[in-house]
Amino acid sequence: MGFLSFMLGEKQKSATVAKERLQIILAHERSSRSSSPDYLPALQRELLAVVTKYVAIHPNDVKVHLERHDNLEVLEVKIELPESPQR
Repeated sequence: MGFLSFMLGEKQKSATVAKERLQIILAHERSSRSSSPDYLPALQRELLAVVTKYVAIHPNDVKVHLERHDNLEVLEVKIELPESPQR
């Protein structure tokens, strides 16, 4: 949203405004992150809680890893499930 648009009261579509706000939030989050995001341990615990509702697994069977390559981030989630019995 430009300054003139703001001053003249020109309306933008809510999707455009939401997209711009999300881009600002993401840019701020990326710039303020340290080498390891603090949400990874919480994400791992929550994934374990969800999976154990359906399958009995050990806490060490859920691994969450974040890799950074230049401006690309890759979130890797590895969940080892027990083998199902042969029928």
